[in-house]
Amino acid sequence: MKVSIDMGTAGGRPATLDLEELLATRLLVQGNSGSGKSHLLRRLLEQSAPWVQQAVIDPEGDFVTLADRFGHVVVDASEHTEGGLQRIADRVRQHRVSVVLNLEGLDVEMQMRHAAAFLGGLFDAERDHWYPILVVVDEAQLFAPSAAGEVSDEARKASLGAMTNLMCRGRKRGLAGVIATQRLAKLAKNVAAEASNFLMGRTFLDIDMARASDLLGMERKQAEMFRDLERGHFVALGPALSRRPLPVRVGDVETAARGGSPKLMPLPEAPEDARGLILRPGEPEPPPRPAPRRPAPGTGADVMAQLAQARRAAEADEEPSEEVAPADRGALLDAVLREVVADPESAYRPVAVLYQDFLVRCRSRNLNGRMLDLPAFRRRLASARAGVGEATVHSPDWDSAVTAAADLPEDIQAVFLLLARAALEGDPCPSDAEVARACGSRSSGRARRLLSFMEQRGYVACRDATGGGRIIELPGLGWETLPGDPDAPEDGYSDVA
Repeated sequence: MKVSIDMGTAGGRPATLDLEELLATRLLVQGNSGSGKSHLLRRLLEQSAPWVQQAVIDPEGDFVTLADRFGHVVVDASEHTEGGLQRIADRVRQHRVSVVLNLEGLDVEMQMRHAAAFLGGLFDAERDHWYPILVVVDEAQLFAPSAAGEVSDEARKASLGAMTNLMCRGRKRGLAGVIATQRLAKLAKNVAAEASNFLMGRTFLDIDMARASDLLGMERKQAEMFRDLERGHFVALGPALSRRPLPVRVGDVETAARGGSPKLMPLPEAPEDARGLILRPGEPEPPPRPAPRRPAPGTGADVMAQLAQARRAAEADEEPSEEVAPADRGALLDAVLREVVADPESAYRPVAVLYQDFLVRCRSRNLNGRMLDLPAFRRRLASARAGVGEATVHSPDWDSAVTAAADLPEDIQAVFLLLARAALEGDPCPSDAEVARACGSRSSGRARRLLSFMEQRGYVACRDATGGGRIIELPGLGWETLPGDPDAPEDGYSDVA
């Protein structure tokens, strides 16, 4: 059954959007502040709410009012961890509930991290839950920036990766991306290029007008028209909208943002003591700090000598540090590595970040001199994440497991060693939650897909135990685990956000 929703009017006739086509081809909305971009998104959400599940990434809290009229569940991102949001997203897909992820109140970096976790949960959902869902991302240039900004590279890469998955790989998983931006020039090109439908509103900058005209297949000289568009007027193009550029006026909406646009209103009468109210003295301010004294010219050597003398005095007050004996060095390195891995969030951080943390911790213990290089750190990190004990790590059998793991792809090595450790120590088969953590994910679905991948390539063999549970065999080593419950939660892991 074809479902067409009413977006407004086009030349006096209804402007309709083919919802099923939109789910397959995605949508990009562009418009400067005040162009009616949020109004357009609200119209789309309201009209399609009865037909398709929705998830809204809302950085300003504008769309939380959909809950009162259309039953959306509002998820306040500031009240949940990244792992909690990923699990919430998984349950959103499982139960087919429309949600608004309210990111209001978080700084930009935390908005990027929380949005990435939520989008990752939607993307990593079980195949059985790949129902169609409209994923609307407002202010998309925040989550898929075209260039590095003031946020950390880790947050930017996580957010950009999640947006790329949504727009490039989400269709087969039922994810239909609808992204809206004020500035096309600030939106990553690989994310914008995946949209096949466009609604372009008013914009004034030449670079944005040029990109808009390119996306619509218009000549550059026609780009000036975007300056003249009125509020709520857009140019539509795409298989779900129109085969030719079509001017559209967006229709009315049933709900409104909590704040709304500022309106002009008369000023109140000035109070009699206006000057006293404004200039009323507050708390006494602390006295200003005296300006530091500048050394006289030519006294630089004296200043350096004073600093050196102060440093020597401070060192003299401290207890003398003992040089670490070579025999103890390896044990201390292992202890520091276990501290790094003990952090609950370490499984989800890039290896480069963990390596820097490792070096800092080593220096704080006076472990100077030659450290582990990055490749050696990766190998020992994989063993540490597998939970290998002191007795096992020095056994010849474990050396065989490490040698076998070295030939595997890097993202599989930690999982392989986790299974090898369980088999060697006679433990039950690790659960999906433990496998997910070993590969740096919070998604049990991803863990199952990874085990299927490893089984298809002969790295492992999975079978059901007679009395229940799962056994995993490692054919290359001739080992196998005891039966274990694949659905058991990991220690410290809860399915409740």
